[in-house]
Amino acid sequence: MASSTQLKICGLRNPQQAAAVARLGVEAIGVIGVPSSPRHVPPELRPALFEAIAAVAPPCAGVLVVADPGDDDLPALRPERGHRVVQLHGGETPERCRELRQRLGCTVWKALRIRSPDDLSRAQLYGDHVDALVLDAWVPDQLGGTGHRIPLEWLEGWIPPRPWWLAGGMAPERVAEVLERVSPTGLDASSGVERAPGDKDLARVAALVEAVRAAARVQG
Repeated sequence: MASSTQLKICGLRNPQQAAAVARLGVEAIGVIGVPSSPRHVPPELRPALFEAIAAVAPPCAGVLVVADPGDDDLPALRPERGHRVVQLHGGETPERCRELRQRLGCTVWKALRIRSPDDLSRAQLYGDHVDALVLDAWVPDQLGGTGHRIPLEWLEGWIPPRPWWLAGGMAPERVAEVLERVSPTGLDASSGVERAPGDKDLARVAALVEAVRAAARVQG
């Protein structure tokens, strides 16, 4: 994608659909490794998704999304399984993030669920231990993919310690407003471009790609 704002589509479950999304020019595609998620993909099926992405769009980063992985889970999280990024979406401490980053030897992102403006201060604790942050709205008993939004006024003027992605209700219709008011490294979309959990609407993904490009043209 030619724009300065990157785009990640999360929650793919089908290799053919993952390849189709990658062809649209997004920078990253997320595969969910959280068993409680309706978009969950078991470990044995994940490599096929990442291989499909790499085959059609080598620059597109495969992102494996997990929550609170234990040491027994680490073999499935190693980059040899096809992904380039591990996104930690649970209650991982900064120290655990640092440990996993060292042991896995790959890029690590940390998702933070934001319940109030004060929660943004937690981002500073992770700055030295991860490669990027993902901000998502806090929803009880749900780790992501809910469509709930962080109020943009909370983010205006916020100075992030790392590159950051904004998730939560990201859809083509919102892009212009979001990028007028805040400047994330990237936008992270899931439910806003779906027909059903894990089944992406390619027309809406394409519209999202175009909306990001159009916002970049407006901004110069």
